[in-house]
Amino acid sequence: MKTRITEMFNIQYPLVCPGMTYVANADLVAATSNAGGLGILAIGHLNPEQTLAEIRKVKSLTSKPFGIGCALIMPGARENLEVALDEKVPVINFSLGSGADVCKRVHEYGGKVIATVVSAKHALSAEKAGVDALLVTGHEAAAHGGSVTSLVLVPAIRQVTNLPIIAAGGFGTGGGLVAALALGADGVAMGTRWAASKESPVHANTKELIVKKEAEDTIYSKNFDSIACRVMTTHNSRKIMSRKFNPVRAMWRACLAAREMNKPLLGILKDVFKMGLEQALTVSFYGAAVLQIRKATLEGNHEQGVQLIGQVQGLVNDVPTVEELTQRVMHEVREALVGLNAQAGK
Repeated sequence: MKTRITEMFNIQYPLVCPGMTYVANADLVAATSNAGGLGILAIGHLNPEQTLAEIRKVKSLTSKPFGIGCALIMPGARENLEVALDEKVPVINFSLGSGADVCKRVHEYGGKVIATVVSAKHALSAEKAGVDALLVTGHEAAAHGGSVTSLVLVPAIRQVTNLPIIAAGGFGTGGGLVAALALGADGVAMGTRWAASKESPVHANTKELIVKKEAEDTIYSKNFDSIACRVMTTHNSRKIMSRKFNPVRAMWRACLAAREMNKPLLGILKDVFKMGLEQALTVSFYGAAVLQIRKATLEGNHEQGVQLIGQVQGLVNDVPTVEELTQRVMHEVREALVGLNAQAGK
């Protein structure tokens, strides 16, 4: 199946596994790329040494194109990005920051750059910076989707730019891919669907919950990590999402997270002086949230953890291999197109 996304990244199918924190590890990324899609490695929660090890592990598992995902605003992001650039990773996907320098350096070694955006304004800024494609994240998506649904956001951004679009948020089936193409996208990212695959590092307890939960079983709020975020509905997530973000709570959670993850509290204070209090609090709050994400994702602990999840969880009914899922989605694409052609012929 050829689209501008498959041709740009030299992949077989317009299917992307986005860089989900703790989920998109080397095994899942390589499995996605080997199955004909594009896997994007999550590196935001890693240090530079771990980032290098994961990138090289992907290279040992696949000869196909892959990428890394990086939120530029986060502490340590630039250091991790330097590792990816030194390794000449074929695709760099960035968010939450200016990417002009990133584009320049990636293009120097022949790589491609994807910017994650949630609005037409962000899309135009990314295009001006020189990106090659956009990952357009709608309201239905896990984690930090925008305030506008994919059904409206994708065509709205298509109206203002001709860059290739990867649609994210609400996609997990072949029918969804066909719909995204009709809206003006050139491919889809299916984070929640890949998370519930056999190669995914997500804990078995959490995969079971994804299968059981309905589309309505999510909460969207700023109260988790200070940026509007969608998580799975559980007793713990309801409790956390019911409390508003405030500076005292941000620092307290960051200190608890730092202690549990054996990171020096002095680093938090340095961030305050370097970035300013407001931004440091936002980043600290996000850092504390990462610990809760890990507990739910990798440990299956939903008493203390919080699982980032998209509304498409309501369409997840099993846990196949990445290869099985990829072939199923493409079979569904063919079935959907046959159905549409049949309707058009009436």
